[in-house]
Amino acid sequence: MRFNALFFLLILACLYLTFAQGSYEDCCLKYAKRVGKGTRSIVRSYRKQETDGGCNIPAVVFTTKRGRVFCADPDEKWVNDLISKIKNKKKHKGKRRG
Repeated sequence: MRFNALFFLLILACLYLTFAQGSYEDCCLKYAKRVGKGTRSIVRSYRKQETDGGCNIPAVVFTTKRGRVFCADPDEKWVNDLISKIKNKKKHKGKRRG
């Protein structure tokens, strides 16, 4: 009986450690230094990363049409221009369907 209980506790401990490691946030640790105009033209969406939890820097995380992800400094002018461009595309796309 003791062996079963010990074995069960060991399995629970392993599962706990596995889930704990997988629960870290997907954070940007640094900004992309250069992003070409070609890459900017295929950006589909973005999300903002705040400095909370495990994320150390504020960032804008862009996703391209092919699913590639890169991080950018939210204080850069080109980043804000690209965000505006994405918002306008979504706004116009919604009007055509509506």
